[in-house]
Amino acid sequence: MNKEDKMEALLSVKNFSIGIRKRMPSGETNLLSSVEDISFDIIPGEIMGIVGESGSGKSLTALSIASLLDEYKVVTGGSILLKADKNLSGQAPGEVPARNLLTLSEDELEAIRGKEISMVFQEPFSSLNPLIKAGDQIAESLELHGVKNRAVILKQVRELLVKLKFPEPDLIMDAYPHRLSGGMCQRIMIALAIICRPRLLIADEPTTALDQATQTQILGLLKEINQDLGISILFISHDLELIRSLCSRVVVMYSGRILEEGNTEEVFNHPAHEYTKGLLGCIPGRNKRGKNLASIPGKIPSLEEGRPKGCPFHPRCTKSRLACRQDFPAPRLLSPRHSTHCIEEAGDRSLKEAGE
Repeated sequence: MNKEDKMEALLSVKNFSIGIRKRMPSGETNLLSSVEDISFDIIPGEIMGIVGESGSGKSLTALSIASLLDEYKVVTGGSILLKADKNLSGQAPGEVPARNLLTLSEDELEAIRGKEISMVFQEPFSSLNPLIKAGDQIAESLELHGVKNRAVILKQVRELLVKLKFPEPDLIMDAYPHRLSGGMCQRIMIALAIICRPRLLIADEPTTALDQATQTQILGLLKEINQDLGISILFISHDLELIRSLCSRVVVMYSGRILEEGNTEEVFNHPAHEYTKGLLGCIPGRNKRGKNLASIPGKIPSLEEGRPKGCPFHPRCTKSRLACRQDFPAPRLLSPRHSTHCIEEAGDRSLKEAGE
């Protein structure tokens, strides 16, 4: 039995759906399906990735977990259950029912954001306040969650910057964001997100705007945070190589649906869904030097076009058949740690073949 089987989930997303309000040319407002009936768990202490093209629903899912959807995005079904924290409840987690984040009041959510769940966004410059010093922005999280002694707050901020290997932490604390590089600002965002030691850190494309060297530094920093502080991480990306280097498990999303999920190495070495195979075929590598990279024909459907019936990938799939266009396939277990929503038999591996 593997680690995932033994441990109770920190966070469980169950049969979760999101609609987006869109004003039509007629003047009517329609609710268009963006994310439909997805389910996954995040295990304490793991780094899990969600991967897919732009428009697949990755970021909307992340924003939903942090309860940061705007008024045009509407949860239309499902639940997001957060395991109880012994330190907050005073009781063992198993003695307190998990909280459904979708049913909590705004005050209850404010107590959770930053304290139990934090988020790092793509663009650090737009996320940080240009008029407030970096140290004060990190300190604000502690103040919001009940730490009132200014000396204690500044001491904790400085200690965290040292732990995160910031050069000259005192100068960094006193600097405004515009005086720092993009990579440094992203590290400030990470410090801000973990200063209260949350149980879950959501990183939504945190390296997109960074150069290769800085990207590597940020990934290394996330690994250290996970290993040293025990913070679970949900890492959102369209880059499969980043997912492979960082995550132990991966969820593959397309057009608001989960098409494949499982142990990262199993999914990468034995992809079962044609979409996953297509994504992996687009990755450059030494064995492909001098050759044309594969590409996936077509494009992801827009909200206005609507999600195709059945498997949403079937209009772009070279192996599509009638059954793919009728109903969304039920999950098929390929191993104890790998499943897919694909009926293509060439991708099938029985439990016996997978080593159960």
